[in-house]
Amino acid sequence: MTMTMQTETLLARAAEMISAGRTGAARPVLAAARDMLAPAPRLAELFALLEMRDGNDEAARVELDRGVAVAPEHAGLRKLRAELRMRMQDLTGALDDAAASVIQDARDPVAKALLGALLLEAGQPADALICLREAVATQPNHAGFCQAMAAAQEALGQPEQAAETLATAIKLAPGSLALRNAAMLLAIRQRAFERAVAVAEAARRDGTANASIFVLLGHARANMGQHDAAAASYQEALKLSPDDPAVRQVAAAAGILPGVARAPADYVRTLFDDYAPRFEGHLVGLGDRVPGLIRAALLRHRPALRPAPDEGASSGPICGPVLDLGCGTGLMATVLGDLRLHDLVGVDLSDRMLDVARAKDVYAELHAAEICAFLAGEKRNFALILAADVLCYFGALEDPLARIAARLAPGGLCIASLEEIFLDAAAPAEGLSMDGDVEWVLGRQGRYAHRADYVAQCALQAGLTLREVMPETLRQEGDGALGGLVVVLERSAT
Repeated sequence: MTMTMQTETLLARAAEMISAGRTGAARPVLAAARDMLAPAPRLAELFALLEMRDGNDEAARVELDRGVAVAPEHAGLRKLRAELRMRMQDLTGALDDAAASVIQDARDPVAKALLGALLLEAGQPADALICLREAVATQPNHAGFCQAMAAAQEALGQPEQAAETLATAIKLAPGSLALRNAAMLLAIRQRAFERAVAVAEAARRDGTANASIFVLLGHARANMGQHDAAAASYQEALKLSPDDPAVRQVAAAAGILPGVARAPADYVRTLFDDYAPRFEGHLVGLGDRVPGLIRAALLRHRPALRPAPDEGASSGPICGPVLDLGCGTGLMATVLGDLRLHDLVGVDLSDRMLDVARAKDVYAELHAAEICAFLAGEKRNFALILAADVLCYFGALEDPLARIAARLAPGGLCIASLEEIFLDAAAPAEGLSMDGDVEWVLGRQGRYAHRADYVAQCALQAGLTLREVMPETLRQEGDGALGGLVVVLERSAT
């Protein structure tokens, strides 16, 4: 066997091992090939794939940088480095590599689709759509290409065309669950609930419905007021994925499982990782009032935090450190940015939400953690603790409020928003009208609502004084106002 045949055999064997996830076995094979070969694009590509599979993104970048330096016009290396850079959140670099790969091989639909997806991520949906249309024209049954094209159409305000793109793609690739999920989500966002139901029923007939399809079917039916049918859909989802935390949460919300005392951490993390790119825009669209309500409550109780008209926030910060629980993308820190606060610490379960917050450069520290675990391990006391739209993921409040109290400095404040249980027939459209003995309840949106007197009871038990409880409209949700509470709690100064 010639040297060329030997190395080709080694590279082919390594590629098979990497594809099968056997990276430990592939590594010495590639090392042997490297000893036999001069630097080559295929070798760099396989080493990079190996490191990416093992989660070593920086090592993969080094391999690809070397490979591109040797073969700058190699389209495959450019494509792979674009994917890696996108994963490493280097959007500018990823766009450069994707564009180069299209220039080097204008007939490659994968390169065009990759460039289109990156342009969409960069907020250039019109240019993205041009690339994605060309990719789809070449491979009309490619689920990923079609899904990205529909996303670009929706971003351009063309939801009907997006729906048609997905419907055509489903006919060509009926086994793609991703396409059916995308079609249902698009329909639900458009409030075209009957269309979402039709997509789900077609998936059921075709034998391709999974737990996600049934969860989305439940959401569509609930929005149509068909709550018994929605519960039946959630039951189907639970049968298919009995251990999935998101499925269990919606099943509990529908009354299929007994109410649990808090949302599972995995459920919340996944929910907000997926939600991060559109989180702030969505809240603005709902008329979210929570950050402003918490700011107003803070200034009612600590008016000295407001700078004088001729002063800035830097004119002597007098309150800190500040802990923002469930800080998300940093909305609260932004709203409070002109006040005399210092040393803001943000905590959230979602890495993607924290990435957005980090880019704003408004926090002294950011921590990816479950909030009760963070509070239990933290040694500092905080002059102010904020909990905006985070206690709605807890049913029982005794534990989180006790942990908050333990980390408040003497005389410190905690200001929180909660969703409220209403005890009369005049409850807002999205409120929960319940029996007077119920302290908290898991609603159909997967969040918890509480009674005001239960919140007061838990605060007292935690050693906190309830300084204020204000019934407020938090935002619009569904077809009505979401009623809630803004509470101000204080730890005794002694």
